[in-house]
Amino acid sequence: MVVTEKVQLPDDSELTVQEINVTYPVLHGAALYIGKKCELQNNEFLLCRQEEKDPRRCLNEGKAVTACALDFFQKLKKHCKEDFEQYVQCLEKSSRSFRYDQCRKTQAIVDKCILENLNIERPSFGYLCEVKVHDSPRPPPKQEKIEFPDPIPPLPEEKPEHPAKFSSRMPWVF
Repeated sequence: MVVTEKVQLPDDSELTVQEINVTYPVLHGAALYIGKKCELQNNEFLLCRQEEKDPRRCLNEGKAVTACALDFFQKLKKHCKEDFEQYVQCLEKSSRSFRYDQCRKTQAIVDKCILENLNIERPSFGYLCEVKVHDSPRPPPKQEKIEFPDPIPPLPEEKPEHPAKFSSRMPWVF
């Protein structure tokens, strides 16, 4: 997006939101739960970005995603802090790529704690890749429909076709 003098940028007060200050291993360990809990807010934000083609119009949706993730981490810290810290330690120390397969025992404990206290079930494999229909409360953006004329006029129907010199005119017959 090119920024000129005519572009109105949002004020700092519109952009100020409480950030989520967590490390990568913590975010990696909680990613599936956040994805499931904040699915509606995230889909609304991504739909807004896709439809509006201007990130300034989607600030409120982005704030909703951040607030949802922040709320999740606050509840996680309140109810499952020790179990989750052990899980993150296992992810961090078991491999350089933070693989889940080495930490299934601690993962099961965290899954149980989050299900009991936060009522979030760990999504099944491939859940976040499934196609889902998102019904947005926002009205769709108004876009003017552009009609393009046919660039090549059709041949007149009365013009005779001569037989092909080298092959058939039908692509499936040689």
